[in-house]
Amino acid sequence: MSDDPPEPTDEEVVETASAAAEGVVLDRYRQSELRDFDVTVTFEDGVLDVDVYVNPPTDAEVDADEVAEAAVGAARDAVDELFGLA
Repeated sequence: MSDDPPEPTDEEVVETASAAAEGVVLDRYRQSELRDFDVTVTFEDGVLDVDVYVNPPTDAEVDADEVAEAAVGAARDAVDELFGLA
């Protein structure tokens, strides 16, 4: 019998990645200022796919592509931590 904790479920992986990505977007922009944003996460057969779309306000000082990339990175880091890889 192993003392290793059970591996996270696919749902836990998706929820963890989504929360991390959304956290980055909402840290950089006020939600009320965003025109739209979407975080899509899938985890199938051990493969994590994260897609982040950000439509910021016209006068935003922060680049939307940089925020989206940071959000994807945060999602991957959070999942690595979930699996004990970080």
